[in-house]
Amino acid sequence: MRSTIAIDVAAPLELVFRLARDVERWERLLPHYARSRAVGRAADGSLIADFVARRPIVPLLGLSLLVAWRARTWAEPEAWRLRFVHVAGPTKGMDVTWRLEPFAAGTRISIDHDFRPRLPQFAAFVDRAFTRPIAGRTLATFKALAEALTEALTEAPLAAPSTVAQSEAPDPTNPPT
Repeated sequence: MRSTIAIDVAAPLELVFRLARDVERWERLLPHYARSRAVGRAADGSLIADFVARRPIVPLLGLSLLVAWRARTWAEPEAWRLRFVHVAGPTKGMDVTWRLEPFAAGTRISIDHDFRPRLPQFAAFVDRAFTRPIAGRTLATFKALAEALTEALTEAPLAAPSTVAQSEAPDPTNPPT
């Protein structure tokens, strides 16, 4: 089964790519990720990482299901792509490609998931119950982070602190009455 989820981000392509490619920081950047840790390197230099994400089950009660997988991951900066191949867990064999493309207002991120387990019904269940909800939260969070950073970096510079002559400054030991 192949599925795609996408989002438009009002932020420069380079910024979005730099945020997303640092998978070892996902556990600090993405509140729904409990873990994103390197466990090794493959012979080709790609990173092997363990991921654990929270999938809300009963959001009002704060109940979530932890979803874990191990993936081999690498960046293809010349094509603005991130690649993940699941090598362990229930989604072993899933091939994931993040495609970042510039568009007029910023960056479009598309995530393609290609999952072909022995039972096709299992792929449809995984896509609806886990892949789309987790990937959707991941995209929404990266959108919020990148747009907030872009806004902060493009705001007018902060005014320099006013310089009050020492003699004009109030004496902190003798407050006005």
